[in-house]
Amino acid sequence: MIGFETLISMILFFGTRPGKQRTRILTQSICPFCEQKGSLQATEVPNYFHLFWIPLFRVQTSRFASCSHCKRTYYKEEFTAEMEQEFANFQ
Repeated sequence: MIGFETLISMILFFGTRPGKQRTRILTQSICPFCEQKGSLQATEVPNYFHLFWIPLFRVQTSRFASCSHCKRTYYKEEFTAEMEQEFANFQ
């Protein structure tokens, strides 16, 4: 039987951490700001819940694209239809 003193001294390390970042060039998409084709770099970063630094399950995935020409960054809410389509083929 575990006593109350044992339960109090037990420490759990848990939280969220980013996973491995994946990047890819969106070759068919056009930057809405500077209108350059093929200058968008897509990035996907999963965020995992972890217990004792061991990732258990994915909580969310952050997606964004940045233009190498004008340096503008677009978040998922700002994606055009063609950016969304190319991101869907990202997997």
